[in-house]
Amino acid sequence: MVRWLIVVFLALVLIEGLAPWLRRLGLGRLPGDFHFRLFGREWSVPLASTVVLSSLVALAVKWL
Repeated sequence: MVRWLIVVFLALVLIEGLAPWLRRLGLGRLPGDFHFRLFGREWSVPLASTVVLSSLVALAVKWL
């Protein structure tokens, strides 16, 4: 279970770093992607985008 938490955390960090590029593709604005302002900073939690990207990567790895 700890491995999955680490994988999800790393995926969220990676997606947050690639957010400007991914927003041009429409990711980061899906239903299930949360955006909120807290302590004067805007936060983004791209849960739905993480699921979509994980599925795409899993399909790509399966077919390679």
